[in-house]
Amino acid sequence: MELLAEKRDAENTNNEDNPQNPFDSVDGSSREAEEQRERQARELKAGLHPLKYKFVFWYTRRTPGVRTQTSYEDNMKKIVDFSTVEGFWMCYCHFARPSSLPSPTDLHLFKEGIRPLWEDSANCSGGKWIIRFKKVVSGRFWEDLVLALVGDQLDYSENICGAVLSIRFNEDIVSIWNRNASDHQAVMALRNSIKRHLKLPHSYVMEYKPHDASLRDNSSYRNTWLRG
Repeated sequence: MELLAEKRDAENTNNEDNPQNPFDSVDGSSREAEEQRERQARELKAGLHPLKYKFVFWYTRRTPGVRTQTSYEDNMKKIVDFSTVEGFWMCYCHFARPSSLPSPTDLHLFKEGIRPLWEDSANCSGGKWIIRFKKVVSGRFWEDLVLALVGDQLDYSENICGAVLSIRFNEDIVSIWNRNASDHQAVMALRNSIKRHLKLPHSYVMEYKPHDASLRDNSSYRNTWLRG
């Protein structure tokens, strides 16, 4: 929390010197940008530390052997949303650790307004970077990624939709979803930023898969297109 608070305090200080609003570059309609500015103003007035984006945690407990998209969406439950540093820690401190979650389970962290589904309008032209972890270390890397997303520390953050932790029987899989799979520069810059912030060992291989490919083969993690 201290790191996130210090980051937000520094941004607020810079904003006092520079009247340009930090949300002027946020993707979306002018109405959405205005709503973000109003939210930030309310939270600052309340003495809170607003985040750049509002986020939602989702939880999916999958039924083994059932792979239809309808059942997946039906099983997806919204846990909580938050838009401040204080709100994040208030909910996150009460979450079960990944090592205690049953398999198969998916835990999603997405920007508000984006559902963690391939077909969502924000996701349908995008894809995801995939990292496979041994179960004994997945919790630490997932937490580092969550803090990087919430703290807006990754490059091309406006191109990021969210992230998923997939608890499986023999391994856990972390995936980071982006909006535009055809923007090679943004895709590779995101990969490099993830490696840097997670301090991934060289032995870890990252794989990329567009969501339209997942729709065609009905698979999240098989038949990936790019490795690096």
